[in-house]
Amino acid sequence: MAQVDLSIIIPIAVLAGLGFAGLLARDILRRETGSDRMREIATAIQQGARAFLRRQYKSIALIASALAILFAVAIGAQKGPLLGFETAGAFALGATFSALSGYIGMHIAIRSNLRSAAGSLKSFNDALVIALRGGAVSGLAIVSMSLTGVALLYYGYGALGLAFGLPLNSRTVTECLTLGFTRAVCDSKAMEESLIFSIVGFGFGASLVALFAQLGGGIYTKAADVGADLVGKVEAGIPEDDPRNPAVIADLVGDNVGDCAGRGADLFESTAAENIGAMVLGVVLFPYFGIAGVIFPLVARSFGLLASIVGVFVVRAREDEAPMTALNRGYIVASVLAAILFGFAAWAMLQPNSPTTTGGWTWAYYWVCGLSGMVTAVIYVWVTQYYTEARYRPVRDIAKSSETGPATNIISGFAVGLEATAIPAVVVSIAILVSYWLGESTGILHGGIYGTAIATMGMLATAAYILAMDTFGPIVDNGAGIIEMSGMSEAARKNMDKLDAAGNTTKALTKGYAVGSAALAAFLLFNAFLTEAQVKAVDLAHPETFIGAFMGAALVFLFTAFAIRAVGRAAWSIIKDVRDQFRENPGIMAGTVKPDYGRTVDICTRSALREMVVPGILAVATPLAIGLIFRFVKITYVIDPVTLTLGPIPAGEPLGGTLMVGTIAGVLMALVLNTGGGAWDNAKKFIEAGNLGGKGSPTHKAAVVGDTVGDPFKDTAGPSLHILVKLLSTITLVIAPLLI
Repeated sequence: MAQVDLSIIIPIAVLAGLGFAGLLARDILRRETGSDRMREIATAIQQGARAFLRRQYKSIALIASALAILFAVAIGAQKGPLLGFETAGAFALGATFSALSGYIGMHIAIRSNLRSAAGSLKSFNDALVIALRGGAVSGLAIVSMSLTGVALLYYGYGALGLAFGLPLNSRTVTECLTLGFTRAVCDSKAMEESLIFSIVGFGFGASLVALFAQLGGGIYTKAADVGADLVGKVEAGIPEDDPRNPAVIADLVGDNVGDCAGRGADLFESTAAENIGAMVLGVVLFPYFGIAGVIFPLVARSFGLLASIVGVFVVRAREDEAPMTALNRGYIVASVLAAILFGFAAWAMLQPNSPTTTGGWTWAYYWVCGLSGMVTAVIYVWVTQYYTEARYRPVRDIAKSSETGPATNIISGFAVGLEATAIPAVVVSIAILVSYWLGESTGILHGGIYGTAIATMGMLATAAYILAMDTFGPIVDNGAGIIEMSGMSEAARKNMDKLDAAGNTTKALTKGYAVGSAALAAFLLFNAFLTEAQVKAVDLAHPETFIGAFMGAALVFLFTAFAIRAVGRAAWSIIKDVRDQFRENPGIMAGTVKPDYGRTVDICTRSALREMVVPGILAVATPLAIGLIFRFVKITYVIDPVTLTLGPIPAGEPLGGTLMVGTIAGVLMALVLNTGGGAWDNAKKFIEAGNLGGKGSPTHKAAVVGDTVGDPFKDTAGPSLHILVKLLSTITLVIAPLLI
């Protein structure tokens, strides 16, 4: 059967995603907004979130502009001005779209929180549906923009290449000819390779902004949270979200700038980086699938976007139903529909032009590769729920250990985080083996690598729905705070508390999902780097390579330390301000005078933005330094098996070690931090629900300490680490041409 061109689905899916996001936003903004007091609190949150994002994006814009100019000059000098210009342009577009994704995620969340809180006054279902649809605006818009950015560059740069002539890699043409393919096919393959590598800067630009957005937002939100908890709940003995606490508004602002803006930029760069990585490997198989193999990732992502739209619209909940049951129902619908559409896309587009071992069934092998990625996503979601929901053993063990004090709570929580790495590591390993074996079984040269790329696309097929569930978390967290601070009815408070506990789980499972996609994508992006840097293997027996690998692991630990310490330092500024306000104005604790919320928000903003710079620059500078140092420092010489001449190891090999070991260490560390932090949080909420002594008991106080330790783990360092992993992949791809 001949291939069918399904590229038309890309603009259709983009328009559908943006169109439905607009309809959902319109529906949410028409909903009731509750009492005057609720609107007053929501307005304060909105003002603080906007002020933070304005300041943060100004800081990021300066760093991104400098890097864009640097890459334009460096790559232009090495590979020609056209490629330098296109890489810098792609970088700038990726950075802009990533920043816009963060803004969209936060913009609708700071309006949905009030509507969800008002909905809880009517029914549990109203509050849940409003919050999920508010999250879906973010999910649909972000995945649509990711598709738009990569597609615009692919087709736009393709036209530029034809007009001005992109430089073709003669090595690619020669290798292709030696395999017996025609000159026309080999020239086309080389053209596609030049085109795809001119847009890898898009992924790096997206990763850079996502890293700073997540770092800055994560430092802000956890500094405010820790400060509010330690001075409010522990020192002053007042409830969480008590309006007398000056840090409460800063804490609610933090949910938006960290979990909405930061995670929006995070998943934008995830989908962009995996799209580009899969397209890079699609070029390798160009003689077999032609253009279809290159654009298949965009088509698969488009079908996943359409499936996610359906999943969002089927979610409804009974008044006595667990929130996760309703949310999981939508996820199952989206996953099943995505699997069917993924199979259709594979059948239409992955019919080989050249003979293969599997013949007309080649598409089916790659469909199963995609299914293995989808199954991996489902297992990751389930494993994260197991380790972070109060219904299961790990969280209850942590809660039980709190009866003997904060020390045993921390020991138990850290052990849960470490334990939670095993199953995800095994699952990803199986997915890589299965997808690689299936791809190799087709008999296509490099078919195994493409199989892992297809598996990654499968795992990210329902990214829009997962992001909707993620943004659902901070929306209901804010909603619960608004209900608490405005003194609404007990029934509304119970509705929002139930959703808030579910929101903790959805945030945790999204982090697990993002880490899983990073782990699965790491293999394909690692191979894409080896291809572009002309490195056949990474041999740790070579001292330069061992050092590069060592530095990759050290980067993960140092980055984590800086991120966690940044929260501690920023939290101190909040604690000092809250103590000062309580001391300066006794009327605050008496409830006769309002605290100065704006002052605390401003202090937290300045502290967070100051603290994000060092770990962010470290993440960018380390791979750049290793790549450039070993570009010129030559120690190990080996015999080339083809020419039989003695020469230095490839300049990209030490950086390959950094990428490989840094990725493995980063994924495992992120799993420890994300899962352990989520488990600590829900152990505290389990006790607050009336178990093991309830609120105010010594057990509860011990759990609050554990939750405070876990805050920078799960909301600052952990989420930033899986962006670091992808940043390593994209920055190494961008600088690969400089290492040849």
